[in-house]
Amino acid sequence: MQTLALSTESRILAGVVLLTIVTIQVGGWFLTRIARGQVPMTDFQKSFARAGHGHAGVLVLLSLIALLYVDATGLSGVLLWTARLGVPLAAILMSAGFFASSAGRNVTAPNRFVWVLWVGALCLAAGVVSLGVGLLTA
Repeated sequence: MQTLALSTESRILAGVVLLTIVTIQVGGWFLTRIARGQVPMTDFQKSFARAGHGHAGVLVLLSLIALLYVDATGLSGVLLWTARLGVPLAAILMSAGFFASSAGRNVTAPNRFVWVLWVGALCLAAGVVSLGVGLLTA
């Protein structure tokens, strides 16, 4: 059986990413409070809370999968680090963008912090494109 050979950088990053799952669990608990009506929110805020939580979970899993592949590329320098950090940064920024842009009382539309969500989307695109190209050209 072949063992997985992660670089030290990817292994450390994967460990950090795994630890963030606890914050996603806390977010799930918070969503149960919202669903029970214990936290007053507008329909817009509820939808952004669900979107932020969902994006965090999916992108953290995608981060771990991407880290398994990044060291198999021939990438180096900025492209390597873009492939390695793009998806984990997207997990943080996109979920933070959903939460920050809907914060406050009786909010019914995104506030000025919605830009954080779009920066996260750019990180996601840069990370998966660089990883995909790196794998195809390795």
